[in-house]
Amino acid sequence: MLFLEVKNVTKEFDNKPVLDNINFELKEGEVLGILGESGSGKSVLLNMLRGIPEYKPNQGQVIYHVAKCPNCNRVEPVSKVNKKCECGETFQEKKIDLWNSSRTEFAAIKRRISIMLQRTFALYEDDTVIENIMKAFENKSEEEKIKQSIKLIEMTQLTHRTTHIARDLSGGEKQRVVLSRQLAKSPMLFLADEPTGTLDPKTAELIHSALLNGVKNKNITMIINSHWPEVIRDLSDRVIWLEQGKIKEEGNPDKIVDKFIEKIPQPKEHENVEIGEVILETEDLKKYYFSVDRGVVKAVDGVTLNINKGEIASIVGLSGAGKTTLSKLLSGLIEPSEGKIQAKVGDDWVDMTKKGPMHRGRVTPHIGILHQDYSLYPYKDILGNLTDAISLDLPSEFAKMKAQHVLMAVGFKEEEVETLLTKYPDHMSGGERHRVAIAQTLIKEPRMVILDEPTGTMDPITRRQVTESILNAREELDQTFVIISHDMDFVLECCDNASLMRDGKIIKYGKPEEIVDELSSQEKTKMLTDK
Repeated sequence: MLFLEVKNVTKEFDNKPVLDNINFELKEGEVLGILGESGSGKSVLLNMLRGIPEYKPNQGQVIYHVAKCPNCNRVEPVSKVNKKCECGETFQEKKIDLWNSSRTEFAAIKRRISIMLQRTFALYEDDTVIENIMKAFENKSEEEKIKQSIKLIEMTQLTHRTTHIARDLSGGEKQRVVLSRQLAKSPMLFLADEPTGTLDPKTAELIHSALLNGVKNKNITMIINSHWPEVIRDLSDRVIWLEQGKIKEEGNPDKIVDKFIEKIPQPKEHENVEIGEVILETEDLKKYYFSVDRGVVKAVDGVTLNINKGEIASIVGLSGAGKTTLSKLLSGLIEPSEGKIQAKVGDDWVDMTKKGPMHRGRVTPHIGILHQDYSLYPYKDILGNLTDAISLDLPSEFAKMKAQHVLMAVGFKEEEVETLLTKYPDHMSGGERHRVAIAQTLIKEPRMVILDEPTGTMDPITRRQVTESILNAREELDQTFVIISHDMDFVLECCDNASLMRDGKIIKYGKPEEIVDELSSQEKTKMLTDK
């Protein structure tokens, strides 16, 4: 039965269309996949369907076909027409034009839509996993909330974390709790915007399985954006390919995914860069934590490592291997439990295990770090984000020139940069924001940049653009990079060497190709994608 109509929808930001005359229909229980490179309008479309005020269309209609209760105004999928509502009244068929509806109808539709956003972990941080999920249920007894919460915990494979508080969970575990909370609302429409973008392949598979079991197999209508071809193939009944805000093609998932993959650009040839002297070194570096339920956790356990000037080094491994903790030690964000770490500043070697402006404080201004949960300042344009927002105090004209230079260094075209400087982050795609965040790190002229999972949320085309951004920045800005990643394909494309971590230790150092040979069958399955 017809559930949703999108008719002649156009949405503009800064007088430029990001959605251009979009038309499609969606049946109840159908799963629609949306493919498109960064900036194609995928996330804008989902936010519009959700009823987010900033995404109201400039033209066109978003029409929901629902069953509406005339007494309590509850809405359900149209298949509930002529059936009884919980209040006792009979559902009646209703066609609601979302953006031209009454306030009551608009709110009724929004309550029945669940959405999972990329990089968003909206949880009660001090509550346990089961308490977080129980709070998402409405109009159920305490006993029923517990029973249903346990079912969702089992479905998302979080049984071993049932009584853990949310702030102690990993990113992937938090994402599964978010999914459980959204499913607890029994939505009539489920929107998923890159729900696995920041996750390692193993955790992504768990989310995919949960979406399959908790949404598709329960006949919940779903629209999903994803750059993972297997997600679109496995979950979608039909696919729309968006390109520059227009529907380029619509139809069979296999055919459209294959065509989309063919469009991914091949890597460019880059000049060989001469690797210089050692600029940072560690010896037997350790970082131990104490956990009530796990005892002593050896996050980093005796790491000896050198970083050379001008190289793109990588630290690879599965989630929990210790990669992010090691990156925080290298950047001076946390202190080691034992071991040595020193960096070269000018002609001096500086001991980073010691506090103070003549020790760690002398090094940290020269190390840039981009976390996987980065964010830009939403109320400043891109020029502001690259200058005054990060306390870069420069004469205005010089600041603009410097911002233009660093944006081109991360892969933006010269003709794009002038208009980009006056844009705001919310008017940009996820991939564009990511490259701006890299530029924000580079504009401070660090001696070394640490990137934590830099390809996390990206479609294949944007992923290649970020690869080019890093290689260009190394050539044009004489930059040194340390990349933390579980994406071995990206490391093979981009990095000079790799250090394989397991259980807090570096067990192998060498060329990325050599590290692939060292991977266990489990690691190969989880760190190498099927191209």
